[in-house]
Amino acid sequence: MKVVAIGGGTGLSNLLKGIKHLVPEELNDLSAIVTVSDNGGSSGRIKEELNIPAPGDIRNCITALAEDEDILTEVFKYRFSEGECLKGHSFGNLFLSVLTKINGNFLEAIETVSDILKIKGKIIPSTTEIVDLVAKFSDGKIIKGETEITEYGKKLVAKIERIWLEPEDVKAPEEAIEKILDAELIILGPGSLYTSIIPNLLVKDIREAIIKTDAYKVYICNVMTQYGETDGYTASDHIKALYNIVGKPFLDAVIVNTGIPEDKIIKKYMKEHSEPVVADVGNIARLGIKVYAKNLLNTSWNLARHNPIKLASLIMEIIHDLKVK
Repeated sequence: MKVVAIGGGTGLSNLLKGIKHLVPEELNDLSAIVTVSDNGGSSGRIKEELNIPAPGDIRNCITALAEDEDILTEVFKYRFSEGECLKGHSFGNLFLSVLTKINGNFLEAIETVSDILKIKGKIIPSTTEIVDLVAKFSDGKIIKGETEITEYGKKLVAKIERIWLEPEDVKAPEEAIEKILDAELIILGPGSLYTSIIPNLLVKDIREAIIKTDAYKVYICNVMTQYGETDGYTASDHIKALYNIVGKPFLDAVIVNTGIPEDKIIKKYMKEHSEPVVADVGNIARLGIKVYAKNLLNTSWNLARHNPIKLASLIMEIIHDLKVK
């Protein structure tokens, strides 16, 4: 089975941690197409100062597909906690940046690090160009920058009305398009809807390839709403937002969590203006989409996130369903 996962942030890396164990027994070809529009923290500083694509989400996905106990993986994850210049920077971000400057090629830098860490799959940025995420809110305000968009959304004075990349005509790497067109299963998410998943779909080449491919397309809906982005969104609202970006219905199935976090976790999230995403299965079914609804929560964390192993098991169920067809 050839699988392509699309997204960014902690959501995509969490998924990859689970499904990498299916390689090569069940997945003989696993690829991740990752957003590079981040402008916050270490990644944002590197993007601005060195004029290279934001490496943070790429780094997270590389370490997710690497050997968990390998010392090199731990080194790559290391974040400096002191030093005027280094504080806040991830070693992995800096290493990717150095390789990019030496080679003059972001793709080669990713390939080199992937080889060093012996990852189980392929990591491809959605574009190798420098991009910024821009959003127009319903109050007419135009906000530039992924971090700034989320922060403005938290004021709760308006909702995102339109979102795009600047420049808008960026190209995807050829290999990303080839992987999508050749895939048998495409997975979108989990992750921040507007700042981790949708930025990939704003690259025209990727959007068109997703429409064109014969692959089975699955969306993994978030466990919780995200303050400033998806306040009050149900699972079907997330799907409609994706359809609005792509311009037409394109999903075959959606994975929704039915588990409810413990009260103490719910209270913690409610303080951050976040709540469980309502799995409105009936509305999703009316969109003509197959629904995989299960308790996918990770009960060992003090966070409301997907359990990577439960998610991987459900992905296996979908793969087996496809093989039966």
